[in-house]
Amino acid sequence: MKNGVMMQYFEWNLPNDGTLWSRLKEDAKHLHEIGITSVWIPPAYKADEQQDEGYAVYDLYDLGEFDQKGTVRTKYGTRGELEEAVAALHANEISVYLDTVMNQKTGADFTEKFMACEVDLADRGHVVGQPVEVEGWTGYTFPGRGDKYSDFKWHWYHFSGTDQVYEPGKRAIYLIQGEGKKWSEGVDGENGNYDFLIFNDVDFDHPEVQAEMKRWGVWFARSLDADGMRLDALKHIERRFIADFMRTLREARGGEFYAVGEYWSGDFNDLETYLDAVDRTIDLFDAPLHYKLFQASQQGRDFDLRNLLDDTLVSKYPTFAVTFVDNHDSQRGSSLESQVESWFKPLAYGLILLMKEGYPCLFYGDYYGVGGEPAPHRTVLDILLEARRTRAYGGQNDYFDHPDTVGFTRTGDERHPDSGLALLISNGDDGEKEMSVGEAHNRETWREITGSFDEEVTIGDGGKALFKVRGGKLAVWVKK
Repeated sequence: MKNGVMMQYFEWNLPNDGTLWSRLKEDAKHLHEIGITSVWIPPAYKADEQQDEGYAVYDLYDLGEFDQKGTVRTKYGTRGELEEAVAALHANEISVYLDTVMNQKTGADFTEKFMACEVDLADRGHVVGQPVEVEGWTGYTFPGRGDKYSDFKWHWYHFSGTDQVYEPGKRAIYLIQGEGKKWSEGVDGENGNYDFLIFNDVDFDHPEVQAEMKRWGVWFARSLDADGMRLDALKHIERRFIADFMRTLREARGGEFYAVGEYWSGDFNDLETYLDAVDRTIDLFDAPLHYKLFQASQQGRDFDLRNLLDDTLVSKYPTFAVTFVDNHDSQRGSSLESQVESWFKPLAYGLILLMKEGYPCLFYGDYYGVGGEPAPHRTVLDILLEARRTRAYGGQNDYFDHPDTVGFTRTGDERHPDSGLALLISNGDDGEKEMSVGEAHNRETWREITGSFDEEVTIGDGGKALFKVRGGKLAVWVKK
C-alpha cells in the first residue's frame, strides 16, 4: 500500500501573476517523484477582485473563463490552464482536491433593500434594537457569465445575515429578517452562534440555496474531473447540509470521492462532535495536533513531549485525521496565526510523515517558501518524504516516555525490503533511547539519514538498539 501525502499547493503571499496553474502543471512530475499522491488546490473561482486568494467568493461557476470583476483569469490563471494542470496531475497518479468555499459571497452586482436587525458582534443571538430597513450589496446576476452553467441569481433572501450594508464607516453584522430567517442551528457555538463569518452569509436552511449548492458541487467536481474536496469554514455551515452535500456528490461521482473539512478548533471534543454530526462522512484537519506542535515550538524544553499527541484527532480517530504542521490560515500574518517555529518544523514533519496513523499534508510555504523567499527546510523535507515513500511501513512502537526525548519505530514489512525506521526528536539536550525495530532486523547495520550522525548502529539479537538524537533536532535511523 502506498503511503499517501497531500500537498497544499498555495500560500497567502503568492504573486497575482496568473501563473500558479501553469507552474502546477510543470511541477506534476516532480511532485510524483517526491511521493505526493494528492494536491489540494486553492479556490479556483472568481473572487471580488483578481488579487484575492479566492475566499472572497463572487461567482462559483466562473473558473477563470468570463470577463467579470475586471478580469478573465483568477489570481492563479484561466480555466483552460487549470484543466491542463489537473490533467497533468492525473497523468502522474496524483489526485486533485478542490478548495470548496460555500459559506460566504461578496462583490455583489447591485444593492437591495430589506429588513434586518443589527446583532451584538460578540453574541450574534443578541439583537440590538428593532428591525430596520437597510440597503445591502446582496444582488448577483453575474453579467459576464449570464445563465451559462446556471441561471440561479442570488438575492437578499438567500442569505442569513450580512455585513455588506451601505453604511460607510460602520462595522456591523445584520441578521436578515423575513419568513424563516434566523441563524442556522448545527453550527459552532462561538460568539453565541457562529453561522455568520464574513460578507453575505449563505442561508443553508433555504431550499433554493440547498438545491443550487448541491447542483454546483456536482458541476464543479465533474467539470474539473476532481477526486475530492477540501471543505472550508465548517464551523459556520449547517452540519446537516454538509452530510447531505457529500451524499449528493458521492452519488454523482462515486463512493470514493474524498472530502476533508476545515473545522478550526484546538479542542478535540469539538472535532469529535462534528464527526458524529456528519455521520463520519468526511475527514478533518487535525487542528488540535497543530496547536500542540505550535505550543511545543513556542515553549522549547519546557514543553513535555510525552503529551505531544494527547487529545489529538490522530490519536483518537486516526482514520479521520489529516495531520499538518502549518497552512495558509496559521502562517505568519494570517487571521489564525499560529505558525510553528522554524527550529521545530523538521521535528514536526518527521512526526507526521513517518508515523503510521494520519494522512499528512505538506504546506507549500514550508516546501517552496513564503513570499518568494526560499524554504529553509526543503532539504530535510525531501529526506523525510523519501523515508515515508520507502521506509515508513509496518507496525509502530511508541516511546513517548521522556519529557525531552521521544520517538517511535516502524518495523517494516515484506513488500518493502528496506523498510523500517527509528525516529527520535528532542526539545532539550542530546538524547538516546533503546528502541525495538523488530527481530526481523537482527544484526542489520543502520545509519542516520538527516546528517546528525556519521556513526552506525547494529541492531541486537532482540531487534533492539540504542538510537541517538542531537538536542533540539530529529534523527531518523534506517537500514544501511
